[in-house]
Amino acid sequence: MTNRTVLITGGSRGIGAAIAREFAAAGDRIAIHYVSSAQDAQDVAASLDGKGHIIVRADLRNPDAIKSMVDDVAREFGVIDVLINNAGVFYDHPIESSTYEIWQKAWSDTLGVNLIGAANVTWCALQHMPKNGTSRIVNIGSRGAFRGEPVSPAYGASKAAIVAFGQSIAKALAPMHIGVTTLAPGFVETQMATPLLNGPEGDGIRAQSPFNRVALPEELAKAVYFLASPDSEWASGAVLDFNGASYLRM
Repeated sequence: MTNRTVLITGGSRGIGAAIAREFAAAGDRIAIHYVSSAQDAQDVAASLDGKGHIIVRADLRNPDAIKSMVDDVAREFGVIDVLINNAGVFYDHPIESSTYEIWQKAWSDTLGVNLIGAANVTWCALQHMPKNGTSRIVNIGSRGAFRGEPVSPAYGASKAAIVAFGQSIAKALAPMHIGVTTLAPGFVETQMATPLLNGPEGDGIRAQSPFNRVALPEELAKAVYFLASPDSEWASGAVLDFNGASYLRM
C-alpha cells in the first residue's frame, strides 16, 4: 500500500524522523509535525524519498492549534490515511525531592502533550480519515506504562493512559475498519539519549536488555510501518512490547 498520507507528530527528530523516512521510502506522503525547530523539520522533509512532503507546527497543549494544524494537513493532502502519535515529553520530577511548583508543571505539561494532545490530534485527524479499511492510528507508548517511572511518574501515567485510550478507540473505530495499535518501546538510541548512553549510566542501560544494547529508531520505524499497514487490521487494540526483553510482563 503506497501513496498514503501520513501525519507524524514529533516528526522532526529521533523516532519520529525515522518513522517518516520508513513511510516515505515506501511511497507515502508525510506531514512532519514539529513544535519549536522548523529547521529540523525541514531537514527531515528534505531527506525523505519522494515528493509532496510538508511540515506543520502546533503546540500540542493547545487544542485550537492542533485543530488548525490537522486541518492544514487535510487541505494539503485531501485525506489523512495514517496518524502516528509519536510526540512526547519527559521531565524529571521525583515525588520525594521535587517542589510543588515543579511537580504541578511536570504533570500539566506531560499529560497535556502525551495524553490530551494525542487525544485531540486523534479526534481532529479522524474527521479526515477514509473509512475504507486502510486508515490506521499508531500510538507510541512506553514500557514505562507497565514497569513504572519513579523519576518521572507523570510520564509513566501518561503512557499507561495512552494504552487505555488506544484500546478504547480501537473498539469505537472498528466498525469504520480503522485499526488502532500501540507500540511500547524501551530505551532508544536517539540524539536526545546519546549523552546518557555515552555517560556512566550507559552500560547499565544497555544491560537492561539481554541483547546488551538499546533499540535503534529504524527498528521502531519498521514495527510502526507494519502496525499501520492494511494487513494489520486484526492487531487493532494490541500493545506491542518492543524493548529487547528488557521488561517482560504477563
